[in-house]
Amino acid sequence: MIFLDTSVLVEVITGRLEEAHTLRRLIDQGERLAVSSLVLYEWLRGPRTPDQIHLQQALVPLDGAMPFGPREAGIAAGLYRDVTRPRRREVDLAIAATVIAHHAALWTLDAADFHDIPGLRLYTPPV
Repeated sequence: MIFLDTSVLVEVITGRLEEAHTLRRLIDQGERLAVSSLVLYEWLRGPRTPDQIHLQQALVPLDGAMPFGPREAGIAAGLYRDVTRPRRREVDLAIAATVIAHHAALWTLDAADFHDIPGLRLYTPPV
């Protein structure tokens, strides 16, 4: 399973072709895709058009988002204690905790935000 980070969701839905092609390839290969409810929170708080919301719903429906619950909260708290400079990274740490809790990988375009998180696997599209 591959979780999409907000950065990927934004780029795919707003028209960045490289990520859209990679996403299409993953879907065609039968890869399970997921998003954290926190990613949808970040996505939805931005300026979105009705067409973008419709596309997001087709790709990753709101009711299919993986919730941030007690298990994820415990993992995120541990990550907060383990990484250097955790302040202002709380949402990224919570997103990472959700991915870790599901034994999945995270596809992000902001790898530097996640590179030091123990136990987190990042998905890197093939070139």
